[in-house]
Amino acid sequence: MKAVHFGAGNIGRGFVGLLLHEGGYDVVFSDVAAPLVDAINAVDRYTVHEVGDGGTDVEVTGFRALNSAADPDAVVAEIATADVVTTAVGPSILRFVAPTLVAGLRARSASLPPLQVMACENAIGATDTLRELAAADAGEDWAALADRAVFANTAVDRIVPGQPEGIGVDVVVEPYFEWAIEAGPFGDRRPNIPGAHFVAELGPYIERKLFTVNTGHAATAYFGARAGVERISDALAVPEIAHAVSATLAETSAALIAKHGFTPDELARYRETIIGRFRNPELPDTVWRVGRQPLRKLSRHERFIGPAAEAAERGLSTTALVATVGAALEFAAPEDPEAVELQRLLRDLDAAAFTAQVTGLEPQHPLFAPVEAVVAARIAAL
Repeated sequence: MKAVHFGAGNIGRGFVGLLLHEGGYDVVFSDVAAPLVDAINAVDRYTVHEVGDGGTDVEVTGFRALNSAADPDAVVAEIATADVVTTAVGPSILRFVAPTLVAGLRARSASLPPLQVMACENAIGATDTLRELAAADAGEDWAALADRAVFANTAVDRIVPGQPEGIGVDVVVEPYFEWAIEAGPFGDRRPNIPGAHFVAELGPYIERKLFTVNTGHAATAYFGARAGVERISDALAVPEIAHAVSATLAETSAALIAKHGFTPDELARYRETIIGRFRNPELPDTVWRVGRQPLRKLSRHERFIGPAAEAAERGLSTTALVATVGAALEFAAPEDPEAVELQRLLRDLDAAAFTAQVTGLEPQHPLFAPVEAVVAARIAAL
């Protein structure tokens, strides 16, 4: 069995590629970073180091890497005979993956079983997005190519922090992981991914993860940056920050309960598990790494505005979420282009214009006025 995985970075090697290897697949990594591709091809094995309670070292073999920028035809040829294609490149990069995927489907024999495609991104419906991009790229040919692949959405969760110097292509991760996969598209022929669980309806799992793990991680980063704390685990040792993060996640849980029917007890246990993961002192994650790209994280369907809008529409509390948005507005990291742009927009726009442009909220939305108020407060403080 063979899997082609787009994105040979830490998540690709330390999570998706690892589980594909454990499922018996030979893994072909595809990436545009020539030094990384060369480093992977220079070794015949790498180690995933799980740090924290229950952690162990796992050795990965049976892989190789291709430079998709320098040799796209080689990637196309691998897709043509692969069993699985996965991605961990970031949602905005899927548009560059789609043409290569389409070319691979064109080269694929119609006699082969359908290629199993899963975009493992921190976004709702990322695989649907990839399929739509592929269909647009294929144009009139898509009708003939569509049966050569099945597309399933996924929800993935594993903290892969910034890596220590000198570790090479080894990867440091936390022991915990979750990979939920939409079962329906596969019928009775599911990919072999140990530890993954296949579910009838993925939407609740994606939103539970996005609005708890991603919301909580970013909230910790922004409150930590405001307090001048460097590490995520140290930020949660500050009682005021721990309280603010817990209050934020209590509001996202209320929205998830109202929308998806989770029970309060199961989400309380889930929140406790998530915050415990963030407290792991073995993960050298910084508030500056986790908080990067604040404009994306403040957008309409992302980790703050998304659940806050759901809550506001249902008449639920959004006080803590809006306060977290206020902390995000203070994120000033000169090395992060989005953080620089965030502060520029706050200087150049009035509160209403900023709120509409950055969050995508319409003025009549019940969340608009509270968010506009914290934006106005931040502008006044500049």
